[in-house]
Amino acid sequence: MARLENDVAIVTGSARGIGAAYAKALAAEGAKVVVADILDPGSTVEEIKAADGTAISIVCDVTDNAAIDAMISQTVSEFGKIDALVNNAALFAEISHKKFEDIPDGEWARVMQVNIEGVWRVSKAVVPHMRVRQYGKIVNVASTTALKGTPMMLHYVSSKGAILAMTKAMAREVGEDNICVNAIAPGLVVSDGLVEGGNWSDEWFDNNTNSRAIKRRAMPEDMVGTIVFLSSREANFITGQTMVVDGGSIPH
Repeated sequence: MARLENDVAIVTGSARGIGAAYAKALAAEGAKVVVADILDPGSTVEEIKAADGTAISIVCDVTDNAAIDAMISQTVSEFGKIDALVNNAALFAEISHKKFEDIPDGEWARVMQVNIEGVWRVSKAVVPHMRVRQYGKIVNVASTTALKGTPMMLHYVSSKGAILAMTKAMAREVGEDNICVNAIAPGLVVSDGLVEGGNWSDEWFDNNTNSRAIKRRAMPEDMVGTIVFLSSREANFITGQTMVVDGGSIPH
């Protein structure tokens, strides 16, 4: 039997890249997946259905409470429940490297709005549905940049540091409701957005790869095992934790 058979999972920011890989992996394990993104998630849903999976696409801006409420309502109407939430939506590939004193106010605010507030907004909309059933899994996508203190992207690094703290505090608040809240901290991963965005040079990738115990570039598929595990009943007694998946760059 598939590990997530008949579970319902929402994955934000899953129209492409790592988020799409998360959605497809959850569907392959039997979950009914809500592929949510501010971009059109249709192609990811088509891929899932072509592989005999179950998925629906919902265009959703994680900074918009009305859009989030509509997504939750449609999910419950379509599938009847919510078992897992993967908070993947974030600004990253679009960000160019710059000294922290050169970050424009508007860019700082937008990164915080999406990367921190988005996680908070979607989580607080989902938790009541999990609490009623006394079961749920929330997986927040953090980053090893917050553990390394990576330079030249202070707003992004700060936002992911906040995710580490939020994960611990959220886990404390919902533990009695049998809801587990954990985080995955990927290293630098080769994804559609990074390749297309042009902000990441081979030097950045090579320096990151050379810091690892496993000396190769990370691909989206390297992350999915952890996402599936933390979304499953195999992780029923794990909460408030951050799992680093970076090929051994940061022993954690």
